[in-house]
Amino acid sequence: MTLDRQRFLDSPLGQQLTQTSLNDELQAQGHWQGRYRILMKLGERMPKLDASLQTPAALVSGCESETWLHHAEIDGKHYWLADSQARIVRGLLVLVLAASNGKTASELASLDLDRWFAELGLTDHLSPSRSNGLNAVVEQIKAVSSN
Repeated sequence: MTLDRQRFLDSPLGQQLTQTSLNDELQAQGHWQGRYRILMKLGERMPKLDASLQTPAALVSGCESETWLHHAEIDGKHYWLADSQARIVRGLLVLVLAASNGKTASELASLDLDRWFAELGLTDHLSPSRSNGLNAVVEQIKAVSSN
């Protein structure tokens, strides 16, 4: 299976599921357990990648769970499709891609996901290995979009 530009453009991440809407949904939960449950369910709202796209070339280095990331630049904006075997990672990917999809390189360079994750309490509740994996995805997005 190949990835055409329409598949990137059809992703709900960054369109129907935006950083603002997800922030509101997560902030409405007053405690971490509620936010964690939402994160687990968020992964179900991200389209799964076909097995043929789960290639070694798309693997994100530094993630504890196998995580795949595909990129396309369309009309000067950057789009990603991703997947992971771990439910919590899929939920975290929804957050990252909702904030990143459809942005220009300069918008991505100024995107402060670390601050947003801290505001949501993610940095305090994720294991070091999950945090490292999440950072690896964010760093790959920034590196690819700056080229």
